[in-house]
Amino acid sequence: MRRTSLVIFVLTLTLMVLAACGNKTDNTAASTQPAANEQSSLDKIKASGTLRIGTEGTYAPFTFHDESGKLVGFDVEIAEEVSKRLGVKAEFIETQWDGIFAGLDANRFDTIFNEVSIRDDRKEKYDFSTPYIVSKAVLLVRDDDNEITKLADLKGKKSAQSLTSNLADIATANGAEIVGVDGFNQAIDLLMSKRVDATINDSLSFLDLKKQKPDVKIKMVDETSDASQSAALFLKGNDELVQAVNKALADMVSDGTYLKISEKYFGVDVSK
Repeated sequence: MRRTSLVIFVLTLTLMVLAACGNKTDNTAASTQPAANEQSSLDKIKASGTLRIGTEGTYAPFTFHDESGKLVGFDVEIAEEVSKRLGVKAEFIETQWDGIFAGLDANRFDTIFNEVSIRDDRKEKYDFSTPYIVSKAVLLVRDDDNEITKLADLKGKKSAQSLTSNLADIATANGAEIVGVDGFNQAIDLLMSKRVDATINDSLSFLDLKKQKPDVKIKMVDETSDASQSAALFLKGNDELVQAVNKALADMVSDGTYLKISEKYFGVDVSK
């Protein structure tokens, strides 16, 4: 009788342990599965009806204010068209360049459209769309300056640069003394007033300047050998949003919308 009771007790205990193990396994499996109602960043944007876009608003011709005060520019129109094709409204959040990446980190906006150069160090933390701008860095001086004819001549000279841009890195590498500015327009103002000797800036900004002010007394004397590609910037983990933006950009190229915007600001296709 005791042996029978002992056997029953052991069997009962064994069944309880197996049941507990089975429950633990089920709970673990369930906890690793994503919530059924979890939304992707693209879904959230479509649900809100708005794509929040970080941009400077002080960097002509890419993002700036016209005489009426309206935010305009090449990047602005590209971003507006992308938003339209995503089925949402573009909401621009203007931020100084020095704080624009921090703004994305803090989730103040969903993406940045601001001629952001694709760089390996940025790829470590962020994702880029397919490139939609190709440009070179050019060295600009006053028309009456015959001392600076190449990048190497910047040694000991003052160059107006945005402090955190890759253009400042080029100037520093060539021995220039950096004078910090907020953007292209301020760099040109300092150059024209002879408070700096030069500025390294985007070739497309210079083309736009000459288009708007053909008589401006500034010349291009040198350029970098490597072209820079720029794209929209995103926090990592937003794959569906990046893919949707890439499709919108590709469709814009295919139907001629991109070329129309490009020629409006530069007279050429700046994707090549």
